[in-house]
Amino acid sequence: MQNSYRQKFMHIHPEGGTFFITFRLAGSIPKSLLTQLKLDFEDKLLEVKKIENIELRNKSRYNLRKNYFSKVDNVMDKISYGPHYLVIPNILKIIKKELHRYDGSLYHLLCYSIMSNHVHILIDTNICKEGNVNNKDINLHRIMKNIKGTTARYINIELGRTGTLWEKESYDMYIRNVKMLNNVIAYILNNPVKAGICNYWKNYPGNYFFGE
Repeated sequence: MQNSYRQKFMHIHPEGGTFFITFRLAGSIPKSLLTQLKLDFEDKLLEVKKIENIELRNKSRYNLRKNYFSKVDNVMDKISYGPHYLVIPNILKIIKKELHRYDGSLYHLLCYSIMSNHVHILIDTNICKEGNVNNKDINLHRIMKNIKGTTARYINIELGRTGTLWEKESYDMYIRNVKMLNNVIAYILNNPVKAGICNYWKNYPGNYFFGE
């Protein structure tokens, strides 16, 4: 998987706006548990801010945020609480269709994993539109507004429900180099394996990798 990534990705510049993003269904984690995780994160962040060495402080902040995300992701993988709409075949199709709809206009879609209550995506936003300048300034807010807005509308219609579908808060991580890219690709595609849903990432219908 990593070799095919390197071969097909020579035109991508990791420093130019490649992001790992996770978004989840509203109500997928109990508020009390999420509050506890956030408070723990904020307490540790206060300690990190006291570090005088800038390089060490930034590295510690990054590792702390990464650790916080891992804890939240582990909860989402194992929890039976809350909605799990995303494994319904028609809902899965809706999300796939909308993620691919913006591929080539708002971003290059590199890979994703659609779990029962959350979605991981890896996108490169440093794209060129015909007749336009290099589109580095396409921001994540616009991208996520498009993805969440259209999928929420169609999924609510499919389910015959109304109201908020997605949690407002999303998690995003800027990809700094090829090694990090490969690690994130492996993390995303192996999420259903880690969750005990399948034995091999290619066997999971909610997975996509551009290199395959």
